[in-house]
Amino acid sequence: MKSYTEYLVFETQKRYDIVNMTPQVEKAVEKSGIREGLCLVNAMHITASVFINDDEPGLHEDFLEWVERLAPFGKDRYRHNMTGEDNGDAHLKRTIMGREVVMAVTKGKLDFGPWEQVFYGEFDGRRKKRVLVKIIGE
Repeated sequence: MKSYTEYLVFETQKRYDIVNMTPQVEKAVEKSGIREGLCLVNAMHITASVFINDDEPGLHEDFLEWVERLAPFGKDRYRHNMTGEDNGDAHLKRTIMGREVVMAVTKGKLDFGPWEQVFYGEFDGRRKKRVLVKIIGE
């Protein structure tokens, strides 16, 4: 069995954002040379997320509005912010949206269902954050 590791870096201009990272992950799968296996994509920061869904802007706005209702921004809302931080909401948003995804690699390609894409969700942006892409297989 072979493995391949790549780190992607994202730095959004907004505090909250959703970025389609499918092309970068597909490129990593291609570079890996792995034809059959699994691809793990993991947000390596506790205020960012990785998830799979449809690449539709209205849906992305719905996600951001939904997590804002569940965990609204506010310095005085969270005990975590008593440490001098202002991102207590971002930690909760990440938990809601997920830390990582695992996708099948079949015949050297991501084996997605119709409309599926992989996304980076940012909830405390405007600084560089890493995403791990780990591909294993043969």
